[in-house]
Amino acid sequence: MTSWPEWKVMRWLDDSTLRVLYRGPLASCNYDCSYCPFAKRRDSRETLREDALALSRFVDWAAAATAQPLAILFTPWGEGLVRRHYVEALVRLSHLPNVQRVAIQTNLSSNLRWVAKANTETLALWCTYHPTQISRNAFLDRLGVLRRAQIRFSVGIVGARENFGEIEALRAALDPHEYLWINALDPRPPDYYSAGEIEALSAVDPHFAFNESPPPSLGAACRAGSLSISVDGDGNVRPCHFLGMRLGNLYDGTFQPRQPMKCSNSRCDCYIGYIHRTDLPVAAQFSQGSVERVWAPREF
Repeated sequence: MTSWPEWKVMRWLDDSTLRVLYRGPLASCNYDCSYCPFAKRRDSRETLREDALALSRFVDWAAAATAQPLAILFTPWGEGLVRRHYVEALVRLSHLPNVQRVAIQTNLSSNLRWVAKANTETLALWCTYHPTQISRNAFLDRLGVLRRAQIRFSVGIVGARENFGEIEALRAALDPHEYLWINALDPRPPDYYSAGEIEALSAVDPHFAFNESPPPSLGAACRAGSLSISVDGDGNVRPCHFLGMRLGNLYDGTFQPRQPMKCSNSRCDCYIGYIHRTDLPVAAQFSQGSVERVWAPREF
C-alpha cells in the first residue's frame, strides 16, 4: 500500500533544497476554535494591504532565487486561502522552475476552483479539520475536489478529547493511503492523555506519540538556519519560528545560510520545528512529504 496514488509524481526534494517557512502579518481567521488565540480575529484593511505587499515581495524574491531549489511552506497565524493574494501566490509559485514544493496550512474552508490553475507537481495542501466549524461531509467534499484535481494533501485534526469520535469517523472516511495526523492539544493539563488514549490515537497516527512527547531538544542537531529558514513579512530570516536569532534579511543581501547548528531550546514539540532535527528519524519518516506533512513509511 502506498502513501499516495501511483500517478502522483511530485518534484524531488533533496539536501540542496532550501526549505522556507513564511509567515507574514496576516493574523485573521474565519474560524472560532476555542483553543486558538486567532479565532475570529479580524485584520484591518491596512494590515491586509501590508500582508499582500509583503507576500508579493516574497514571491518576487523566490522567482529570482534561481541559484538554489526551494520548498516553501506558508504558516499564517490566520487563514490564508480566503485571501486572494495567497491564492495567486500559490499558483504563481507552483509554476516556477526553481520551486520544488509550495504548500500552505489551511482549514480548507475557501473556494477551491483556483487549484485547477496550479501545477500539481509542486502544489500541496496541509489541511486541518475543525469539527466545531465545519461538518465532516462538507470537509470531505473539499478533499474530493483536491483528489480530482490531483493535488497532494495531508489531513489533520487536534487531538482534543471532544474530537475523539470525529477522529475515528474521519479515519474511516479517508482513503487508506491518506495520512491522518493528530496534533496533541496545546496547551493541555498535565497527563491529559492516558496511556490507553495515546495507544488508540497512535493506531490512527503512528507519529502521534512522538508529537505528544518529543525528546528534549537542547543541543540537538538541526537543519534550521542551514537547509531550513523562517522568514517574516519584512524578509527577516531566523533559523525557525521558535528561535529569535536573526540571520540577516532576504532582501538586502545580508542573509547567508549557516552551517548546521544545535538547538538552543529545551523543547520542540511542533512538527514544523522538529521535522528539521537531524538526530531523529522524523525527516526520513516523512521523506518527500515533509513540507506538506505526508507520512512516508509506506511510500512507494
